[in-house]
Amino acid sequence: MSSLSAHDKAVLEIVFNPNLPLGDFATNWEPEDEEEETPDILWSKQMELNAIEIAEKGNLQEGLDVLNRAMKITHDRPSLYNNRAYIFQFLRQFQDAFNDLTTAIDLCTDKHKKTLCQAYCQRGILHKRADRKELAKVDFEKAAELGSKFAKSQLVELNPYAALCNQMLRQVMDKLK
Repeated sequence: MSSLSAHDKAVLEIVFNPNLPLGDFATNWEPEDEEEETPDILWSKQMELNAIEIAEKGNLQEGLDVLNRAMKITHDRPSLYNNRAYIFQFLRQFQDAFNDLTTAIDLCTDKHKKTLCQAYCQRGILHKRADRKELAKVDFEKAAELGSKFAKSQLVELNPYAALCNQMLRQVMDKLK
């Protein structure tokens, strides 16, 4: 099978991500975290993966407990706070999630771009949920600068003109059905 041309990829990106501003489809860059591989960090990473698996199976409190134990080993790893914030959101403990996301953002360095991007997206969602749209916009803009397509789509939704255009487009498409 032949590879897709840049034009074909652009068309597919527009089809599958219609809320993105045009021109943003050219980047497929995914940020990654870079951490030392000390024994404590490796053990903490393994515990973090276990916690995520446990939480994904619906055992949220147990997943939270495993993350808390990992934090006792390496309290300065931002991804631990970011992932714990996910669990807090599922537990509807939104203030705890917000606090962890702020801590994750504060702990991030140039080596934690993936976690920083995810934390800004999550915190933007929490701001949006609490009807703090300007603060949500700030966090989504920061995540978008780090390459988040999700954040870019949220910025479109927060733009009143874009929202109106999307609504009009949906109405036209509905009439065509």
